[in-house]
Amino acid sequence: MPRAWKVLHLDEQLIVLDKPSGLLSVPGRGDDKYDSLAVQVAADYPGARNVHRLDRDTSGVIVMAFDAETHRQLSRQFEQRETSKRYVAIVAGQVADDSGRIELPLRKDFDHPPRHMVDPELGKPAITDWQIETWLKDATRLALIPQTGRSHQLRVHLQAIGHPILGDPLYSPPEIKAAAPRLMLHAQELEITHPASGKRMRFTAPAPF
Repeated sequence: MPRAWKVLHLDEQLIVLDKPSGLLSVPGRGDDKYDSLAVQVAADYPGARNVHRLDRDTSGVIVMAFDAETHRQLSRQFEQRETSKRYVAIVAGQVADDSGRIELPLRKDFDHPPRHMVDPELGKPAITDWQIETWLKDATRLALIPQTGRSHQLRVHLQAIGHPILGDPLYSPPEIKAAAPRLMLHAQELEITHPASGKRMRFTAPAPF
């Protein structure tokens, strides 16, 4: 199994990695979906287990814990929104404003798994803040700061406002999907409180696009 990920930080309690696009965070259903970041990292660093996930096609910063207490404390930070995350994305079209907020509740799209969808009545609250990084030809590079952590949140929110992410196989029309060789979404920064030291730590991985 090729090791395309990079170690950004390593200590006795946790390991922080830069996950490549195209690699599952954890094993999926079926033997063909067993290979994943969790499996590969645990083979090289026994005991490491996922605290959170990134979509298969999303690259970027992800943290894993080595012991139950670290896992519990980091999981609580994610659940209680005590972490800080920043993504970068390239989306279709010219986004008009310099910044904004998307507040659209989300739920699973049971008729089209594994997709998710906006549902004002049954969806769970989901909030994404965004800022322009630069305008490109027929596209815009955005910084995305999710305030909640719903599955596929950034992808669905950007599709919902008419600016799907380039290369998105689930939420972009064919011409937008074909406009990039991968999903143009990268988890650029993650800030956590270290469970052992109590120190606030920020980890970054430059976007590969």
